[in-house]
Amino acid sequence: MKFSISREALLKPLQVVIGVVERRQTMPVLSNVLVQLEDDVLSVTGTDLEVEIVGRLTLNGEGHQPGAITVPGRKLMDICRSLPESGTIEFSESEGRAQVQCGRSRFTLATLPASEFPNVEEGDAQHHFQMPQSQLKRLMDATSFSMAQQDVRYYLNGMLLEIDGDVIRSVATDGHRLAMASSPNTGAPADTKVQAILPRKGVMELSRLLDEEGDATVFLGSNHLRVEMADIRFTSKLIDGVYPDYQRVLPRGGDKDILAERDPLKQACGRVSILSNEKYRGVRLQLSDGLLQLQANNPEQEEAQEDLMVDYSGGTLEIGFNVNYIQDVVNNLKGDNVLITLSDPNSSALIQDPADDSALYVVMPMRL
Repeated sequence: MKFSISREALLKPLQVVIGVVERRQTMPVLSNVLVQLEDDVLSVTGTDLEVEIVGRLTLNGEGHQPGAITVPGRKLMDICRSLPESGTIEFSESEGRAQVQCGRSRFTLATLPASEFPNVEEGDAQHHFQMPQSQLKRLMDATSFSMAQQDVRYYLNGMLLEIDGDVIRSVATDGHRLAMASSPNTGAPADTKVQAILPRKGVMELSRLLDEEGDATVFLGSNHLRVEMADIRFTSKLIDGVYPDYQRVLPRGGDKDILAERDPLKQACGRVSILSNEKYRGVRLQLSDGLLQLQANNPEQEEAQEDLMVDYSGGTLEIGFNVNYIQDVVNNLKGDNVLITLSDPNSSALIQDPADDSALYVVMPMRL
């Protein structure tokens, strides 16, 4: 195996795949990336057995020799980063060693055979459709913060992707809050109805790879999701489980609407949270006509209070929330205003952008 390539060109696929390459692995080959050259197409593959990412590029020039080998992923990337920006890298492999040469710099890396590199078993894709990358990225970014971290209900440690006819939805919940975003999906047949739970790492990596331009082709099987972009192929196993019926969680019949400016609300939450209980992060909201009062205190008897002028005329109400959950929602909304709908102190709040109903957020109250 032998090829020459510019430093910048090799860095690009390495940066694409390195997110799934762990430093410490039970299987040494998982710390490596698979470097494969076939018909002038160079592909770099990284995997952690759950997520697989392939970055591809076409080589120019002649004198390339096809082949495949695995080399330590992070070491190769660190070497490329350390080389001069305009440098040309000569990569070759012989006798179980990979040589990387650029100008007066020479590096020899240990290798493992390409045959030891694991493949993520994909199976047959039962559904596939095409959509703008920016659209898919918005769906994921709008909800991913609500995924659980290490919940014993393993299906909550991921994101639900649901295709419901001409609508594609993303849903995430940790049991205390829920985020749901939807987008038109003209690429799927009108009678399509399918759900898939993408694991947390897959969500984070796919969101990182999606661009603001170009299309993505999504292939959905019974236990895998594959997304093809221009020079990138992303594959992830799916979580085997049944996602909760999120429609039942959405509050119905709330009669108290609070319309607040987003930036002042965001800043008020940030200031009041400084003196909230570090463990429970509780903040009390006291509502009266035209006024929202935020209050927080902690075990050291310290207190914070902020008054915020809002559009509200539903009488007095007192309710508590985890301030982090409110901040996460407000940070993810893009409009100038925030609409919070409540019914009573024991019911969840429904939060959204009044000018854009494509994303809805539910936050459960807490006793203070």
